[in-house]
Amino acid sequence: MTELWLSALVMTAIVAVRYLAVSGLFAWLTKLVRPGHYKGLARQMRSEITWSLASAAIYGVPAGIIAWGWQHYGWTRVYTDVNAYPLWWLPVSLFVYLALHDTWFYWTHRWMHRPQVFRAVHAVHHASRPPTAWAAMNFHPVEAAIVGLFIPALVFVVPIHAAVLGLVLMVMTIMGVTNHMGWEMFPKALVHSTVGQWVITASHHHRHHELYRCNYGLYFRFWDHVCGTDKGLSAP
Repeated sequence: MTELWLSALVMTAIVAVRYLAVSGLFAWLTKLVRPGHYKGLARQMRSEITWSLASAAIYGVPAGIIAWGWQHYGWTRVYTDVNAYPLWWLPVSLFVYLALHDTWFYWTHRWMHRPQVFRAVHAVHHASRPPTAWAAMNFHPVEAAIVGLFIPALVFVVPIHAAVLGLVLMVMTIMGVTNHMGWEMFPKALVHSTVGQWVITASHHHRHHELYRCNYGLYFRFWDHVCGTDKGLSAP
């Protein structure tokens, strides 16, 4: 039992350090590239960090328990033998995880914009006006559980190589941070390209923080296009 809770504690620490490192890197980049962009937001950023570290525990404790069960009892469908499945499944599983996570996020995100749910839960995230690089995990505990427990649940259903799972978590972390920086780090040629019509960057998500009832996706603009909730790009 001690080993189980140690695993939960270690995983929480990993999530927290990953958040601080990635958000800190892009906050520093913002200070370097856009001096004064976060001027006057010190109090807001402290709040974002506090909520985010609470979210790290909500992400980390279940993940640590699942990791312990995987190591000792073979829980989950995470595998380490690259030959266990066809090699083509490696990139396909990456896309499957991102697509399913994006779908879950889109529909739960729309639900959280229902007035009662918004006031009780999602308002914490939208208190970031404008969002900063520290806002990616700035969630009420209920929202953190809804957003953060999907991938741990998915590993029980869809097989994935451990390295690809790490890549999924990396993409989730980096896109979560860069989409909340409050400015667009990618060149306009990419943002306005065919690829940019389907992949979310800061210009797309910033519009969500401006207008609220649009641009609900996490990684892709697919559901926004299909459901008519894509309201284009902002100019952060």
